[in-house]
Amino acid sequence: MRCAFRVLCFALCLVPTAFVSEAEADIVVFKNGRSMSVKSCVLGPDTAIIRLREGGEATFPSSIVARVDPDEVPYPEEPLPVEVAAATTPVVTRAVISDEVLASRPFADLISTVAAAHHLDKRLVHAVIEQESNYQPRARSKKGARGLMQLMPDTARQYGVRNSYDPKSNLEAGVRHLKDLLSRMELPLALGAYNAGEGTIKRYGGLPPYAETQNYVRSILRRVGAPAGHSGTN
Repeated sequence: MRCAFRVLCFALCLVPTAFVSEAEADIVVFKNGRSMSVKSCVLGPDTAIIRLREGGEATFPSSIVARVDPDEVPYPEEPLPVEVAAATTPVVTRAVISDEVLASRPFADLISTVAAAHHLDKRLVHAVIEQESNYQPRARSKKGARGLMQLMPDTARQYGVRNSYDPKSNLEAGVRHLKDLLSRMELPLALGAYNAGEGTIKRYGGLPPYAETQNYVRSILRRVGAPAGHSGTN
């Protein structure tokens, strides 16, 4: 009965409204002790589907969920534009960055050349670089990721990169890695795999319930103005 009630509530949340309302929410408590507040969580026999407060969905095995509690603190929910509310998949309403703006970015010519060579949308490559390093070729994360596209050491070795701080080598490997991921999964999952590792995506059966990865994917999709099902290729 409770499951059916949740499904009904989930369906009702999809109906567009013409006013700002106080929306109910769920707190998902995972077996590893972590928790997160979401718009809603629908638990099935095998999978759990959560709707994020900022938009979009994530699917993962229900076996990792300890319980779902109602969030006692409501939050304001803005009405969606009609064209967004009517969509069956999350879409992005931000305008796509113009070619003129992209051409003014650092390493623009190199990015265009490498992206075209691998039949990848240059806007997607720019978005990943902006998110990963903000175009800083000497960037290094606490986890050891390096360069423009923040290659991890294992990824750099996989693609034969000797110097991850070399913009051309880093970009070539990062684009190839992203293209390889896109050959096996849709864009949101490929971006999630680029951030958290392909093994993590497989383990959860979709985007993991990590705020960092969720925000990472959402931010890049907004930058490129791509729907959730966009392939990212030319």
